[in-house]
Amino acid sequence: MSLLSRTLLSGCALLALFQTFASAAAVPRYFQRHPMTRRDLSVQKVEQELSVILSNGTTMYGPQDTKWEDLIERYNTFALPDIQIVVQPGQESDISKIVKYCNDNSINFLVKNRGHAITDSIGAFQGLQIDMGALLNIDIQPGSKTAWFQGGTYDGQVIDYLWERGYVATTGSCACVGMMGPGLGGGHGRYEGLYGLISDNLVNLNVVLADGSEIRVNETSHSDLFWAMQGAGHNFGIVTSFELKIHPRIVDTWSYHNYIWTGDKLDEVFTQMNILHGNGTTPVNMAINFGIFTMNETISKTDAIIFWTFGYSGPTEDAEKILEPFNKIPAVWDEKANLPYPDIPSIQGTGLDSPLCAGNQTHITSTAGLQAYNLTAEREIYNHFNKKIAQYPQLANARVVHEGYSQEAVIAHDVNSAAYPMRDDFHLMYFDAIVDHGSNMTGLAREWANEVRDMWNEGQPTRKPTTYVNYAAGGEPLESIYGYEPWRLERLRSLKAKYDPENRFRYFMPIISGN
Repeated sequence: MSLLSRTLLSGCALLALFQTFASAAAVPRYFQRHPMTRRDLSVQKVEQELSVILSNGTTMYGPQDTKWEDLIERYNTFALPDIQIVVQPGQESDISKIVKYCNDNSINFLVKNRGHAITDSIGAFQGLQIDMGALLNIDIQPGSKTAWFQGGTYDGQVIDYLWERGYVATTGSCACVGMMGPGLGGGHGRYEGLYGLISDNLVNLNVVLADGSEIRVNETSHSDLFWAMQGAGHNFGIVTSFELKIHPRIVDTWSYHNYIWTGDKLDEVFTQMNILHGNGTTPVNMAINFGIFTMNETISKTDAIIFWTFGYSGPTEDAEKILEPFNKIPAVWDEKANLPYPDIPSIQGTGLDSPLCAGNQTHITSTAGLQAYNLTAEREIYNHFNKKIAQYPQLANARVVHEGYSQEAVIAHDVNSAAYPMRDDFHLMYFDAIVDHGSNMTGLAREWANEVRDMWNEGQPTRKPTTYVNYAAGGEPLESIYGYEPWRLERLRSLKAKYDPENRFRYFMPIISGN
């Protein structure tokens, strides 16, 4: 176990650790109405006190450790949490003890799996990070209908493990991302057309609540919280492990077809995309496609290319029948093949080592949900992209992303049965500009991001703007994230008062701000 700096938590500017009044000695310092600072609590003391109550497999780290930078690294550095100490639990049962200790000493806590939160609300955090990186166990259950996954499991690991044993499950589309981060907000991925979102496949959740209590959450036990955890779960608790439905591997290979088109083909491409998706009727095995406006100077120094990739659950000959209209659009480059499913993320640019998964970069983002592509809006966004790059070449690594999935099982799920409200969003739009941390280009990139988002939304004037919670940048209306029906936020806030009355979980698109 590492030796931490004695001064790391000193002073009121860090963790605001409190001592009790004599008249309220039995009440944790965090929950007292008039707390006083516990001035004797150094980082070394935190380490000493936690080491007595946690399992031998638990490790703790501070800024002097060689692993520190890796442990606190995040995908997006735009709004960084202020991490003072990292605790990596060796067992699930350690998490409850860590939370109770933090409550007793008025220490804020934040859970990290793979660190892909992009919302700026994460930047308000200061305190102790609970790192899930050692909790990676997967246990297929008797009967092979479900498996238990510990809270640190991630997409690429799960895909590989299950495929080798003849199974698949709903995961996110990026191999580098944790399972539960996206899952608590819905969780889109390549198998959603057949089986639904990650959250649709949850059977049981082992949850540590804000007060440190451990509960089992499912359709019959704390069913109200089970509803909330499927779409707004980041607001309610820590999932130490979860039971998820798994499914037999029904094909041996997947087909992919990648294209690069020039901008003059934009109208043809999006016309065919709308035909393919048919307002949510995409062929179920045409599992995923996404396209990107991005610069490629080997093709053009002034105009963005249109890169598009399709993933099909089955052989190439079947996929190509569906893709025939796209094959008729003259491409600068294309490539297709059949591969085992675990190889598909990398070939589509979402693998563990793909540039899309690179961490420690500042991303300025925006997002929107669509039902169909508006060709006028897409042409406007494309032309605006070229204009911006010509004006600000420092932003040449920006990208405009269009995600589409087969939606059959997602739409079939009762929209009122879970907190996730956006089952009629058939496309996820995403703008991303990477800037140097603290760059003077940040404001310009933010302005551009908002302009692109507004163009998408103005292209569907009969719909209210929607925001996929896992892509939210911060500042979006809560109704656009958690649903416009008034009862949705009312129910979520009522459950918040029941399960987290002190708003300990308030750092990821919080339904209630402040503490």
